[in-house]
Amino acid sequence: MSRRARLDAVVVGGGVVGAASARMLAQQGLAVALVEGRPPPTWSAQSRDLRVYAFAPDNAALLQRLGAWDAVRSARAPAYRRMRVWDAGCPRGELVFDADALGRTELGWIVENDLLVDRLWAGLDAAGVELRCPARVEALEQDDEGVRLRLDDGSRLDARVAIAADGAASTLRTLAGIEVDAHDYRQRGVVAFIDTEHPHEATAWQRFLPSGPLAFLPFEGCCSIVWTLPEHEAERVLALDEAAFDRELTAAFAARLGQTRLASKRAAFPLRRQTAEQFLAGRVLLVGDAAHAVHPLAGQGVNLGLRDVSALEALLQDAQARKADWAAPHRLARWARTRRSESVLASKSFSAINRLFSNDEPHLTLARGPLLATAGKLPPLSQLFWRKASGL
Repeated sequence: MSRRARLDAVVVGGGVVGAASARMLAQQGLAVALVEGRPPPTWSAQSRDLRVYAFAPDNAALLQRLGAWDAVRSARAPAYRRMRVWDAGCPRGELVFDADALGRTELGWIVENDLLVDRLWAGLDAAGVELRCPARVEALEQDDEGVRLRLDDGSRLDARVAIAADGAASTLRTLAGIEVDAHDYRQRGVVAFIDTEHPHEATAWQRFLPSGPLAFLPFEGCCSIVWTLPEHEAERVLALDEAAFDRELTAAFAARLGQTRLASKRAAFPLRRQTAEQFLAGRVLLVGDAAHAVHPLAGQGVNLGLRDVSALEALLQDAQARKADWAAPHRLARWARTRRSESVLASKSFSAINRLFSNDEPHLTLARGPLLATAGKLPPLSQLFWRKASGL
């Protein structure tokens, strides 16, 4: 390991955050390899991925710098111009974000996971990324000079740093000996595409119910829903026939967009809050869900992960401008401290919002509506909320 490593960085995990990391590092002139266990599915306009994100403007700018955003936009990325948030216990108290009031043409875009991955992978070869797929990491060795990974195909990779982007159950994080602080919400997010009687008005809608938030995200000719429910309730609604599901969903959303009708299969995923105890161990860095997983109520999961990438990009550019070593331990440690601090703050904020709104305690119910209404009537406060969520 004392010899000069052949690679500057190895990224483990080829999802949105991992593929973006690899392209960004290569764009900065580094020798990069990406390790992924299986090729991603090819995106098709004829099908719709149930995993969608409310994609923030700062991350659209990151993908623009990486040369991928135009390809995403030209495929399918409907913009949303408004966001309306209200509480079931006090429907008159509503928080509204409007692009016109914020001086924007849009607040963000609704983008499918598979589309993002497909377009990011499409540019890996041109960027000069060495792709190892299918391959998985089996062993890790590291010292002050770098890391050595052994893959399940028998090959080895030497690099100055390794970046764990392999999800919440990260193998590389475990091999690096990093523990996590985890909390199980005992909730599941039910997802589907639905047709609505009335147009969605290019608006992202979120209603807080005692059981958890219900979000309607505007898509092409329909809406994508994320319905947060206790585990037993999620199992029950998944088992309903389509007509019964439509009735319950319409009632849960107070028929805000009229009658709803299921337009896809249904699925559900468990909700957990998880933060790594540290984002750096030796020369292993954590990004994305390997570093932090948050409640989906604010749609910030992939946005937080891509902000890890942007922060790493800024580190590289600063080091290059100073003609300094980007991988110096003190620089990596500063990046890790900053990203963990921001991630912990975001995670705890989302958990607090979920606790405040996802219950039927009378005194909290009486306070929630006026709280939203007050925020909505104070433009500087609502602008602050939106700018924090959008990364601007």
